[in-house]
Amino acid sequence: MTNFERKRVVVTGLGAITPIGNTLAEYWEGLLFGRNGIGLISLFDASNHACRIAGEVKGYDPHDYLERKEAKRMDRFAQFAVSASKQALADAQLAITDLNAEQVGAMIGTGIGGLKVLEDQEQIYLSKGPDRCSPFMIPMMIANMAAGLTAIHTGAKGPNSCSVTACAAGSNAVGDAFRLIQGGYAQAMICGGTEAAVTPLSVAGFAAARALSTRNDDPAHASRPFDRDRDGFVMGEGAGILILEELEHAVSRGARIYAEMIGYGMTCDAYHMTSPVPGGAGAARAIQLALKDAGVTPEQVSYINAHGTSTPANDPTETAAIKTALGESALKVAISSTKSMTGHLLGGSGGIEAVAAVMAVANDQIPPTINLENPDPACDLDYVPNVSRAQKVEVALSNSFGFGGHNVTLVFKKYAEKG
Repeated sequence: MTNFERKRVVVTGLGAITPIGNTLAEYWEGLLFGRNGIGLISLFDASNHACRIAGEVKGYDPHDYLERKEAKRMDRFAQFAVSASKQALADAQLAITDLNAEQVGAMIGTGIGGLKVLEDQEQIYLSKGPDRCSPFMIPMMIANMAAGLTAIHTGAKGPNSCSVTACAAGSNAVGDAFRLIQGGYAQAMICGGTEAAVTPLSVAGFAAARALSTRNDDPAHASRPFDRDRDGFVMGEGAGILILEELEHAVSRGARIYAEMIGYGMTCDAYHMTSPVPGGAGAARAIQLALKDAGVTPEQVSYINAHGTSTPANDPTETAAIKTALGESALKVAISSTKSMTGHLLGGSGGIEAVAAVMAVANDQIPPTINLENPDPACDLDYVPNVSRAQKVEVALSNSFGFGGHNVTLVFKKYAEKG
């Protein structure tokens, strides 16, 4: 497909369920004010765990969006996805009807899916026997149900799928939705990522891999990307959803346009199950491919929402990748990790971080990296430490990297009628 055949794609709606706010307005305000979403785990008794902290969604009631019977038959990750999708559709003022349903699709990524249901049902199996397992266990557990149930609850009958690329899943879902609209396969897509993996087994597993922070006595300062004293990531939960639309479709219905999506790059390190390739070559290529796809030069990039996990391996590797991809322009671009506030939503992170990147473009405001008190000498770029910044944002990137070596970069820019 050549560039002149591609449809233009714009962002017309946003939804967010996060550890720092359960609406778009609350989430964005939380980001700009540097609100901490990390605390002691309350979803289960974590007293015997090495890591006892997480970024939990607080004050969320699924019954604000779902009938009680329906909510009961969904794992938390699917509840988050449907709720954020309904928010985003309302924000876009996009009604799905019999006339357009086949042209509206859903692509929602998740890294793990319904792990809580699996853990609970295993306990029932072990204590009461196989005949007592729920008939809803499988449909509640499987990863594609976020996208499937979103379609059921919104009426979207167009393309529907689920990316499961670990911590890159949400970004892959947005990128794949972008491609479908570009190619004329849909007029609008509900897309993003969701995760609800703050569970006993998940926390134990990540802790066993020595990936999590154990700053249990100081949760507010545990997620500290690019800081010398970081000791691992903090798990978070929630969902971030975007409504992408073909430009002419959006204009014809008078939609408000937040930004235009113009690029998508993805690569694989093909190196290690959990560790990034030293020097970040794979991540750098994803950034370069996204810029090439967007027709944007490094000098045009205003802001990067970094993957920025607060792990010893990721932060210097991502810094090196940005330097490789942007060259001298890396020294001038504003970069921040919003995981410093929300924690790491795994497959949901790409969704809420794409929302943050779009809002930065729409509002000319850059969220900070909080808890950046003692910069790592290997992380020597402008990470917008501790305080948000008012700055013109013409082009924003959102990076996501996942176990398995998955690397994804999305590109958004200010919408202009002539492109």
